[in-house]
Amino acid sequence: MKNSFTDISAHFTAAVSSLLLVILISFSSVAEAQQGARIGFVDPVRLIEQAPQGAQALKKLEDEFRSRDDGLKDLHNKIQEMEADLEKNILVMDAATAQTRQRDIENQKRRLARSQQEAREDYNLRRNEELAKLQTLVREVIVDLARDRNFDLVVEQAVYVSDAIDITEQVLERLAKLP
Repeated sequence: MKNSFTDISAHFTAAVSSLLLVILISFSSVAEAQQGARIGFVDPVRLIEQAPQGAQALKKLEDEFRSRDDGLKDLHNKIQEMEADLEKNILVMDAATAQTRQRDIENQKRRLARSQQEAREDYNLRRNEELAKLQTLVREVIVDLARDRNFDLVVEQAVYVSDAIDITEQVLERLAKLP
């Protein structure tokens, strides 16, 4: 039993040693190939959040949906007024009238809920359209900057990034210069 364990251990050690040797040789070849390579990094979340075009798109959406939002607020206020009026006058009205008014209020609430859901869906659809446009623009600016500055590779995700290769600020500066 002891010999089989020792044999397995020896084979395992030899296999690991061989694997480490292959990895070291591979890394030295990659390192030699990359000595002249220029690598850049961009933070896509920061670019989308801080791009001036993002603020412009948000304002455009707010303007586009303002009248619809105002209409929903008006309907909400109307329902609250109807409820207050019913609560105030319920003791002096007959049961049939009170029931009719309660039904009207419930119908208005359902209408408001449907309208709010539709408005949210439409807003999300338009927001996604604007976000896609912004992402396309940001990507174009990154590629242009990379070509202008002779980068071989620009990455968006990394475990660690040195400030020396972070070009996010440079991309933001170019975005700020665009109309």
